[in-house]
Amino acid sequence: MAGAARTTALSGGAEGPRALRPLLETVLDALADGAARRGGPLPAGAPQELAARVADEFAAVAGTGGPEPLHRLTALLAHGSADPADPSCAAHLHCPPLALAVAADLAASALNPSQDSWDQAPAATALETLLVRDLAALVGYDPDDAAGVLTSGGSESNLMGLMLARDHVLGGTGGGTRDGSAAVAGGGPVRSVERDGLPPGRTPRILASAAAHFSVQRAAALLGLGERAVVPVPVDRGLRMDTDALGAALSGCADRGETPVAVVATAGTTDTGAVDPLHRAADLAAAHGAWFHVDAAYGGGALLSDRLAPLLDGTARADSVALDWHKLGWQPAAAGVFLVRRAEAYAPLARRAAYLNPADDEDAGYPSLLGLSLRTTRRPDAFKIAVTLRTLGREGLGRLVDACHGLARHAAATADAHPLLELHAPPVLTTVLFHYRPQHPGLHGPAARDALNAALRRRLLREGRAVVGRTELPGEGPGRVRLKLTLLNPHTTPADVERLLHAVAAAGQAEEAAA
Repeated sequence: MAGAARTTALSGGAEGPRALRPLLETVLDALADGAARRGGPLPAGAPQELAARVADEFAAVAGTGGPEPLHRLTALLAHGSADPADPSCAAHLHCPPLALAVAADLAASALNPSQDSWDQAPAATALETLLVRDLAALVGYDPDDAAGVLTSGGSESNLMGLMLARDHVLGGTGGGTRDGSAAVAGGGPVRSVERDGLPPGRTPRILASAAAHFSVQRAAALLGLGERAVVPVPVDRGLRMDTDALGAALSGCADRGETPVAVVATAGTTDTGAVDPLHRAADLAAAHGAWFHVDAAYGGGALLSDRLAPLLDGTARADSVALDWHKLGWQPAAAGVFLVRRAEAYAPLARRAAYLNPADDEDAGYPSLLGLSLRTTRRPDAFKIAVTLRTLGREGLGRLVDACHGLARHAAATADAHPLLELHAPPVLTTVLFHYRPQHPGLHGPAARDALNAALRRRLLREGRAVVGRTELPGEGPGRVRLKLTLLNPHTTPADVERLLHAVAAAGQAEEAAA
């Protein structure tokens, strides 16, 4: 195929694979070239230096045609990436995806189904429906009663859960019809929040731990409740919700005439992997008529492990659950999942669009996923998860979860034994918090220690040696900065973890010497 024809060829159809093959060879060669040039977890240098290199290369390939832009820009991307497959790249809930899942994602990208109507995604519609049933069963729901959809991640899933909570509690019913209009009860229309807006005279409240993900506040803002509607519940040292404080907060809402719309429990906080007391939170939510949502975007991966699954006991009592398989599931982003225990809770999201899901098509047996998502055009992210689960099964993926959990325990033990490091708490999932302890007496104060730990992390980034996370514990004032390892690479070895922690300590010493 000639160069010009190759670059304008399509990825689908009978000729699509033939057009893709040489382009994939170009991409694979460029990925290898870029990674070799990077030579570590991320490129060395300051951000502005990398930005200048990107600008130069972007300008250099303009109008060159042929395979050169694809090769050079792919190599640039690989060189300039923070590579989660490198053992020293361990800052975030940013997993190295399985090659199997990436290959499956390529197939989905090449065919480009859109999940908003059956006639754009016949097989993918059926496949997502089957996958959701399997994931509902994994959570502990009855698949015949549950429903769900693939999302862009935990933030979207949390928004959906709180939207349904708002409409269910403030609307007085979960009622709605498949065309999105209000249900009718007793011969008159039932107020629906999605149609009529927030009811007057109500003060809604969402209760979540002080360590809950920031997307809870963002969702409250988007839903018209306001960020101040979110009541932060105190946490213990392990960042688990204090359920006595939750009970007191719910009682306080009742005393003030406020309406508790939802209780959000976190199963796997981003900072420590902490899992809130799910059963007690469920009891309190039910006692106060609140929707119970579990954000298991991180901790949901524990359901794959026999060792860790008991941590999530109680998730099945949630009205809705958020999962992310681009964390402890080794999928390329995005691979979020939103599930509800009872399908009728989805009524407020139901929509009818004549050009996508006309009623007579559905009556004739052509199903639509349109009313399950906040999005219209939506790629078939279920496909890569389905391929992975059918290939490795829960047991195979569970071994990967256990490997990462074992690495976290080893990292914690290593940090605890290191004379220059101080462990915050034993790991729950695969995250370890610690900090560097300065040796110079003038740096022992909380503010100086915070500044030193922040600076040593930037030193590691600047030198291209390691990507280590940084967070701050809940509370006020100095003494809150902690360094963080989020270990999601099951092929990392204990020796790799030890080298990474020694590199952190050496960077701390270098910062002390430069102070």
